Amino acid sequence: SELSLIKPGQIHYRYLHLAPDYDQTVGLMKAGATGIAFETVEMTNRSLPLLAPMSEVAGREAIIFGSNILAKHMGGKGILLGGVTGTARAKVVIVGAGIAGQAALKMAIGLEADVTILDVDISKLKYLDDIYGNKINTLYSNAGKLASKIKDADLVISTVLIPGAKCPHLISMDMINSMEAGSVIVDISIDQGGSTPISRPTYHENPTFLTENGVVMYCCANMPGAMPKTSSYALANVTLKYGLAIADLGVDGAINKFPELKPGINVYQGKLVYKHISEAFPNLNFDNLEELMLVAN
Repeated sequence: SELSLIKPGQIHYRYLHLAPDYDQTVGLMKAGATGIAFETVEMTNRSLPLLAPMSEVAGREAIIFGSNILAKHMGGKGILLGGVTGTARAKVVIVGAGIAGQAALKMAIGLEADVTILDVDISKLKYLDDIYGNKINTLYSNAGKLASKIKDADLVISTVLIPGAKCPHLISMDMINSMEAGSVIVDISIDQGGSTPISRPTYHENPTFLTENGVVMYCCANMPGAMPKTSSYALANVTLKYGLAIADLGVDGAINKFPELKPGINVYQGKLVYKHISEAFPNLNFDNLEELMLVAN
């Protein structure tokens, strides 16, 4: 196991996704390492600059992969996203209007699907309405509207995210069981545990599995890994300056230069300091980062 390679004093500056991963969390703590998670580095406006490019990649991929899985030989119902003259377009439902959701939306519109996007942030929905007008349907998300739209969907793209936290199961088993056989769910949220009760990580070599009622689940961990050239350049564009600062100045010095790195610290010198992760694993001791840094300095 790679966990055995973690050494005291190491700095792990990478995607961590600890909330659904108890073993990795404990491994970092036991080793006395520091873990800085790309996915929780946060600007003052609450944007996530190191997660954004991979969310964009995954959102675009979700439509490409989902469209392919809808093919009959892939287990789908055999419907073309944009249809053709005299036929119905596929119904695409996007859950969440963040970076991944908007990237998926742009691709779905480009393929001329019948698209609905749901979110609880009215300002995001208004922005998308202003841009795309009658090319899309926007809905304020609640359990009733979500259930209604998912029931009739051919392709569902789930982009649910609470930064650093385990993903809530917004898509219930009742919703999944209401879908037609051959419908597809792409769960982009799988790296944070997944947004359905049956989501489990799959891999690029065998990315899908079937539910009992014939819905095709795509829950591929590290979706951007399927497009490594694009993903690597996009990630380097946003992570390099912080990595160089950590190497030159150490963790504390890098935080002084770039305060947005502080929320990225999930584990500090073996101590768990990220609240959402402690909520996922209440048996693990939670420490205050500010106090630990004062003692360390």
